[in-house]
Amino acid sequence: MDILDLYVHTKPNNQSIIDIFANEWSSAMPDDSGLVTQPGQARLFDDGRIKWAAENFGGFNGLYILELGPLEGGHSYMLQKMGAKEVISVESNTRAFLKCLCIKEIFELNKVKFKLGDFVAFLKETDARFDLVIASGVLYHMMNPIELLELISKVTDRVFLWTHYYDKEIIAENPNLSHKFGPLKTFEYNGEVYLAAEQAYKSALKWVGFCGGTQPKSKWLCRESIIKCLRNFGFKDITVGFEDRKHPNGPAFAVCAKR
Repeated sequence: MDILDLYVHTKPNNQSIIDIFANEWSSAMPDDSGLVTQPGQARLFDDGRIKWAAENFGGFNGLYILELGPLEGGHSYMLQKMGAKEVISVESNTRAFLKCLCIKEIFELNKVKFKLGDFVAFLKETDARFDLVIASGVLYHMMNPIELLELISKVTDRVFLWTHYYDKEIIAENPNLSHKFGPLKTFEYNGEVYLAAEQAYKSALKWVGFCGGTQPKSKWLCRESIIKCLRNFGFKDITVGFEDRKHPNGPAFAVCAKR
């Protein structure tokens, strides 16, 4: 590539901002934006899971929210539109972070503060309290998912999760998934026993738009272990929705949990 290829020769426009990351987008832009992303299939700027969370938590109006792993800012955009007072959004993937800054500029997300860094390190050091933590699409990317849930429990009384989980029978029946997983194992955390299987990202790491975890592997908790963990950390009011045992990337569900 010639360095001059990096210059834009049209008048300033938002599509040119999007095209900085051509062919790297996971999200489709809002329908009324007129913006086109590639491959851009995920409807994260108009996500029914976030609307469902708002219903369960009585809306987001006036809330101080911590968002973990914003990816491309789709949920951040929704949280501002739905009235959040302030959103602190922590992203460790540098390219995803830069895409979030593009979205912040395009849609004038003045209530959202994107921070570049590891949200586990952030949670370990912050002394802030949040009205709500949004953790969508992050738990199954962790090597220590129980630690993440414990850290979340220390900064909020309400959490929204969307995550994949390990189900031995379902994973075994899907050849696109089964080769990525090791055996189901038990492990202890704070004296409690949980079940999880280790998965490897393998060829996914070769895509420049990769947006998984910070390590080449992660641990997927079983569904029952996720619920057990939330209860052990004080979230007694648990509502499950958007369960999809046939999701092409593995069984998944959403959880709204409150103390």
